[in-house]
Amino acid sequence: MALRVLLIDDDVRLFELLTSYLEQNGFHVTTAPDGPRGLAALEAGTFDAVLLDLMMPGMDGIEVCRRIRQKSSIPVLMLTARGDETDRVVGLELGADDYVSKPFSPRELVARIKAVLRRARPESAGERIVAGDILIDVPARTVSRGGKPVDLTGLEFDILVALARRPGRVVARDALLSEAGRSDVNVGERTVDVHISHLRQKLGDDPRSPRMIKTVRGVGYVLAKDLP
Repeated sequence: MALRVLLIDDDVRLFELLTSYLEQNGFHVTTAPDGPRGLAALEAGTFDAVLLDLMMPGMDGIEVCRRIRQKSSIPVLMLTARGDETDRVVGLELGADDYVSKPFSPRELVARIKAVLRRARPESAGERIVAGDILIDVPARTVSRGGKPVDLTGLEFDILVALARRPGRVVARDALLSEAGRSDVNVGERTVDVHISHLRQKLGDDPRSPRMIKTVRGVGYVLAKDLP
């Protein structure tokens, strides 16, 4: 069954080239030339991933990503021509799963899409992690606390798993993405801090006095070994 991708980009020449290449590599591609039509297509159809251009007139990729994350955890891969890391960091902080900088080779893009989908797709059986009343089903990529589901982005989930596999052990900020299996995401320590903040909020961990995910000043983070 073809993988279904929604491409939101105002560059007609680019999305014609990408559509042709992706379809030759087993993808079914739906295109939208701007943010509002992209969001409408996402509401109307079923997709495996979204390719989202950062720079678009009117509603830019940052706002589109924000609105997608309000309703869905679908994998989002951002396309950006900007050299400034700030925009990529903002996209990742809003919940994008990865980014590719223009110009890029279609072959690289296909590899990145498949990597994002591998992380997002459930497997038939595998690891479960219990930490206090938090249950992490690693293959299914689901988290619950006290029996209630916790909706995490892909990167938030990977960071939580990296910490939960090492309860009571400090993971350095600069190593956390690598430990989470996300060495393909090249961002700074501030992005890790923001994702930790989001995790605390979603898990109900008081950010002013966290009891679950604790900060080791100047080093990194640790998931408490004996959770309430």
